Amino acid sequence: MKVTQFTDFSFRLLLFLARGQGRIVTVREVAGYYDISAEHLKKVVRSLSELGHIKTVRGKNGGLRLAREPAEIELGALIRHQENLALLPCFDPADSCPMELCRLRGLMDEALERFLAVFDGKTLADIL
Repeated sequence: MKVTQFTDFSFRLLLFLARGQGRIVTVREVAGYYDISAEHLKKVVRSLSELGHIKTVRGKNGGLRLAREPAEIELGALIRHQENLALLPCFDPADSCPMELCRLRGLMDEALERFLAVFDGKTLADIL
């Protein structure tokens, strides 16, 4: 399984903020540090803000900071929120797969759960 750039940027942003020890940083600063698109990073900021992981501060000295302690940000939950985990078309309830006895979906479900199990119980604090 390959995580999307969106999830990758989510991890990078959270790590940058956690290592900043409460310092307010700008999207431009983070984007420059990682050499990534500021526009794409803004979408990540919006998502992480909606999840309550980061706080945005407006104004002249505004920017971003963590809204939670790193030990409160669960990695498994973050991946589940940021990723489309429908690995096959048949994961979509609207899909009408003609292969009624196919065991591939069960195997993919098991593989996905094992992948996520590595991240479950781990927090941002574990990867600092």
